[in-house]
Amino acid sequence: MTTSPNGKSLGLAACTAIVVGNMVGSGFYLSPAAVAPYGNLAIIVWIVMGAGAICLGLTFARLARLVPAVGGPYAYTRLAYGDFAGFLIAWGYWISIWTSLPVIAIAFAGVMVDLFPALGNRFAATVLTLGVIWAIVLVNLRGVHAAGVFAQVTTYAKLLPFGAVAIIGLLFIDTSHFSEFNPSGQSLLQSVATLAPLTMFAYLGLESATVPAGDVENAERTIPRSTVLGISIAAALYVLGTIVVMGLLPRDQLVHSVAPFSQAAAIMWGRPGELAIAIAVLLSSIGALNGWTLLMGQVPMAAARDGLFPPLFARLSPRGVPAWGMIISASFATLLVLVQAIGSEGFAAVYRLMVGLSTMAAVIPYAFCSLAGSLVAGVTHGRMPRVSAIELIAFIFAIFTLYGSGAEPVLYGLVLLMLGIPVYVWQRRNGAEVTAKETASAAPRQPAVSG
Repeated sequence: MTTSPNGKSLGLAACTAIVVGNMVGSGFYLSPAAVAPYGNLAIIVWIVMGAGAICLGLTFARLARLVPAVGGPYAYTRLAYGDFAGFLIAWGYWISIWTSLPVIAIAFAGVMVDLFPALGNRFAATVLTLGVIWAIVLVNLRGVHAAGVFAQVTTYAKLLPFGAVAIIGLLFIDTSHFSEFNPSGQSLLQSVATLAPLTMFAYLGLESATVPAGDVENAERTIPRSTVLGISIAAALYVLGTIVVMGLLPRDQLVHSVAPFSQAAAIMWGRPGELAIAIAVLLSSIGALNGWTLLMGQVPMAAARDGLFPPLFARLSPRGVPAWGMIISASFATLLVLVQAIGSEGFAAVYRLMVGLSTMAAVIPYAFCSLAGSLVAGVTHGRMPRVSAIELIAFIFAIFTLYGSGAEPVLYGLVLLMLGIPVYVWQRRNGAEVTAKETASAAPRQPAVSG
């Protein structure tokens, strides 16, 4: 991969890799165990949520064609609804990114401990977790081109073993494992609502190609194609992988599994298969960390350029990356890791709540952007077309996922968003003062009038 003559570093393969890499992370690896209590209903929900995710992807693709703006969901929200809505989305989206980093890094450390039992102590696990976070930050500090190459290598390498389990495993499944439709004991609506956020967690990242738009070659074509292609690859992997794991492991065993794909691979191919999946999980975690690290610098940078975030986030390093944004974000993620490592159960509960909030906060931009297309078209092209059926489906999909998240995460998520209001007021006040000073200095001096 080389940088194009126009200076753009990310092509179709790199953007697709970022989408798939951000979506197929540790959440996918553990998801069959999380959805196992719901039987065949879980497979149907995976398919339905995949259709909803594709509708969202098509919505983002339309927005990218209208205006390939840096910042993705933030940029589209600001353009459609104004500065304040744009700030809230940037604030919540940025928080959702850096609070998700520890989850992915801890999954990486967990697999390393399984492979090397000598590392099985709290200090070593903490060092591994922080080490992988900052190692990926260093890769991204080398530039967007390096991050794009890294995304391609890790994504396409991990798809081989996961794809092998999802496709070849269909030959090994026991159809008697699919005898119950919804064994959870909950009503159909309640079960679907519970499954919605569990599966949506795996689809987070579908908008990833829209965020670094300024570094994408032929963005009007590349972003839509890579978004739909990446979602389709991930959705196929989710559905087939869940079918295979549920078909190989008895439900009672799967519910308590901490490594469902590894156990499924062990049944098919023994210890070599188990090791291959463990390596794939390591690559999956590293790839997801890489993609989210790229985005956690780009989102606040876009907001800072518009005067909605502190100017520090807009500063670029000599390599052209928002280094301070990445470093500050990674520092907050580090703080979360340390709180979990040294804190009591109470701190751990707060940490788990923050992880839940990161998922909820990431869905809110989807709701805003799902209906933003006509408003953006009105701003950029002078015409306001009707809202399409795909956009309505995407909006319903996002709202239902929020409903399934439960009252507590939504309540605390609202509080978290409101805490950003002082930052917004501070930035607008400073911006107004700077503008007033510039206007005063530029005004022509009036000649003195003699009496």
